[in-house]
Amino acid sequence: MADHIRIRRAEGVWTVRSGGAVLAESSNALEVTEDGYPMVIYFPRGDIAMAFLDRTDHTTHCPHKGDAAYYSIMNRSATIENGAWTYENPPEALAQIKDHVAFYASADVTVERI
Repeated sequence: MADHIRIRRAEGVWTVRSGGAVLAESSNALEVTEDGYPMVIYFPRGDIAMAFLDRTDHTTHCPHKGDAAYYSIMNRSATIENGAWTYENPPEALAQIKDHVAFYASADVTVERI
């Protein structure tokens, strides 16, 4: 694993909310810390209401984690373009984040420990 990326089980129960809806709730989330960046919580797909997410054509590339695919968040009051991302084929050293989705916290999206 890249020495500057650390993955561990996130303690407690984590949730994602947007537009009054709970998009995800998990006691199996992962906490990913990468030097120079804020900590990010990755949620297992099985703990996410994927009906609120719409896959987009947007992609980015991280030299350590690989190619990220994005989702827009669809709630009853807004669409948050590219508000969530996933690494579908991370390198073996970071395989723990496969099948997990992370969300950008914003005024419209809350990611928090409950």
